[in-house]
Amino acid sequence: MKRYYWSQMDSLAKERLLKRAERDISEYLSVAQEIIDRVKAEGDQGVFFYTEKFDKAVLTRENLRVTKEEIIEGYQRVDQEFKEALELAAENIKKFHEKQMPQRFWFTETQPGIMVGEQTNPISDVCIYVPRGKGSFPSVLLMLAIPALVAQVERVIVVTPPNPEGNLDDGVLAACKVAGVKEVYKVGGVQAVAAVAFGTESIPKCSKIIGPGNSYVTAAKRSLSGVLDVGSPAGPSEAIILADEYADPLKVALDLMIEAEHGPDSASLLVTHDPSLADKVEKIVKEQIKKLSPQRKEFVNAVFNGYGGIIITDSLEESIAV
Repeated sequence: MKRYYWSQMDSLAKERLLKRAERDISEYLSVAQEIIDRVKAEGDQGVFFYTEKFDKAVLTRENLRVTKEEIIEGYQRVDQEFKEALELAAENIKKFHEKQMPQRFWFTETQPGIMVGEQTNPISDVCIYVPRGKGSFPSVLLMLAIPALVAQVERVIVVTPPNPEGNLDDGVLAACKVAGVKEVYKVGGVQAVAAVAFGTESIPKCSKIIGPGNSYVTAAKRSLSGVLDVGSPAGPSEAIILADEYADPLKVALDLMIEAEHGPDSASLLVTHDPSLADKVEKIVKEQIKKLSPQRKEFVNAVFNGYGGIIITDSLEESIAV
């Protein structure tokens, strides 16, 4: 892991280190637009064409939508420990967003006889995009579907890419069952964004789409931002962790790796004034990396040798300032 000694760095080096990661999508816009135009013109057939081209899956109107049985079977195929982790995560996410819910209606009298107020209503529908290119992301499904359901959004649909056999990731299917999502479509990429933007014979038009994707998906969202609400742009994953000598080095190491394993363009930094903690964290990271799949191992190593590592400061106050 790279180490940076803050007091020994000049201002230019500090600025370069703390510059947030950015995603340049200009080169993807023209390709995304071509796909958008075809899906808009051809509907389902455009979706099927690009799904076969990019995901190698042959779809029809009969197998495009995931059945109730497929969701149950996906849930049954994951192990018990995974099921329990999903249930616990779902419970915690639901509790948080129930507390976060704004008051549905309030009013006040500003002057005698003059009443003003505000009413908050859920949107009618939302599409949740769950990526698959870099792995399995059931957490994306839970983090986005549960708030929508808590807010009582009437229609929540999910789009996510199939594998070449036309099947979805079991972890995502299990998350759908735990969250209570029932409408899921086997489509990803630009064609998925275009499909929910305009609607097709089989996929409903949606007023909003949320969820991260690759550069092509980001480009599609930018191109279609005037057609539907595309939410906040999703850039590279990043985290910076502040820790002192009382921190648990295992938890710190795992938090760093959670961000680093998202992809080689992620950013994951630890800021601490305790060199002993830094040594322990680095040792644990090296041990934990050995347990990762080859792809995840490659991602983590790329991050910790690139835009990641440990910043050593002279004091807790300096760490906080960083």
